[in-house]
Amino acid sequence: MGSEQQYIELYREAADLLRKNSCNVMNEKRDEAFRAFCDLGFPTRKNENYKYTDVQAAFAPNYGLNLNRLEMKADPYKAYRCSVPNIGTALYYMVNEQFHTLSKSKHVLPEGAYVGSICDYDKIHPGKLQDFYGKIAVTDGDAVTALNTALAQDGLLIYIPSGTKVEQVLQVVNLMHANVDLMTNRRTLIVLGDGSEVGLLFCEHVMDKVRFLTTNVTEIFVGKGACLNIYSVEETAANCTLFDNLYLSQAEGGCLEYVSLSLRNGITRRTANFSFDGENGHARIMGAVVADGNQKVDNHLLIDHKTGRCKSEVLYKYVLDGDAVGAFAGKVLVRPGAQQTDSQETNANLCVSPTARMYTQPMLEIYADDVKCNHGSTVGQIDQAALFYMAQRGISPEEARLLMQHAFVNEVLAQIKLEPLRERLSAMVEQRFRHSLKACADCGLCK
Repeated sequence: MGSEQQYIELYREAADLLRKNSCNVMNEKRDEAFRAFCDLGFPTRKNENYKYTDVQAAFAPNYGLNLNRLEMKADPYKAYRCSVPNIGTALYYMVNEQFHTLSKSKHVLPEGAYVGSICDYDKIHPGKLQDFYGKIAVTDGDAVTALNTALAQDGLLIYIPSGTKVEQVLQVVNLMHANVDLMTNRRTLIVLGDGSEVGLLFCEHVMDKVRFLTTNVTEIFVGKGACLNIYSVEETAANCTLFDNLYLSQAEGGCLEYVSLSLRNGITRRTANFSFDGENGHARIMGAVVADGNQKVDNHLLIDHKTGRCKSEVLYKYVLDGDAVGAFAGKVLVRPGAQQTDSQETNANLCVSPTARMYTQPMLEIYADDVKCNHGSTVGQIDQAALFYMAQRGISPEEARLLMQHAFVNEVLAQIKLEPLRERLSAMVEQRFRHSLKACADCGLCK
């Protein structure tokens, strides 16, 4: 055993406290998850799925945990402004792993819809979440998911009833805030009833310079004929390590648009499993990474075509500078009987500096014969001929590189349906390339 031993001892000592400050639906999964974690242990880099992320090293430091559920005293609505403002969203805050109570009264949702604490909902509607919580985020297959399930005490629930269309985009800002090195175990559960529709925007931010380790497990259920547009923007700092595991089940006729954008971070590992559990589903899964310095971003995807007549489109792009390290593994699995599957997967990467490193592995595993599937990847550098062409037209080398990098990433951003968000993210990417996107620009705690 390696760095997992401290977490095994922690659970044995604090199991009663974890249960006391949580709720039934989460406590029911806790012991089983702990046993799974003990059996699995953290994966080493000999594990092909974690070849480019040192999990043992990430979890080795001694982090504090807020097991007593102490709330942040500052009002995040006054203390912090996200870099994605003024696009008409309904704004909610998660501070560390807790839903901030001031968020409850800020917005009026359609009848039956809910955005708030998992435990608050479970206490009001006992047993109603048992069909969803822990159903697809299985703990016997991933040690991080198992540890999160064992230690998480609350989380965010977004529930949209059948036939409900939420006109306003729901924006959730996840704030990391502490005075000492902190580990948080965050849980997110999203349930869309049949025929419902919603847009979600998640923003990751950090407010302090201590070290943060976050495990986040998200379970998403997209009902029959439901449509989900979900966007994730990461703007943290070098002191942050994030393990983000997402599990999504898409029922018959469901549609999905998923976009992940990493602009600033320390170490990020995203594991995302997308499952077609009904025919005639459509999923567009996209990501963009801008990294420099010593940033590391590792995306690991599984697109599981369990049923026929479904379409998946995957596009991920990386721009790496300095000593940044990027990794992408995307596996499309077409199971027996999943006929008339249509799947396209592309990973394109730009290494701006000679010391940046990119590892890419797109994969197809097909067990049906009536399918249309293709995949590809590229790793390259700035086109010198294009630089020369732009120089002939009076554009400086620095500006030419910026324009080319921005255009490269913009192929992903251009796919976003929500125009105000598309324009704002494009502007943020340009600021990032110009090194004018400041990590603390929108924090009001110290001003």
